Amino acid sequence: MNTSDFMRSEFIGLDVVVLSAPFSGITGRVVDETKNTFTIDSAGTERMVPKSGNEFRFTYQDRQIDIEGKSILHRPEDRMKKVR
Repeated sequence: MNTSDFMRSEFIGLDVVVLSAPFSGITGRVVDETKNTFTIDSAGTERMVPKSGNEFRFTYQDRQIDIEGKSILHRPEDRMKKVR
């Protein structure tokens, strides 16, 4: 699966690490997604992290995929049509 195909997939339930400051080091599982944010369950605490200005490392099928948040600033249900 290439990066473009991955960006069209569902992120809820995937493990993620935030790579950009000031949110760097937040790790956990994506539990919710809106157009502009991810909610990440990190050690039992839910943290809301904006997509814009952050880079995320997702673990998918034993691969790590880095995605810039600005490239996925779409509602989850619209991402399939808009991400190229």
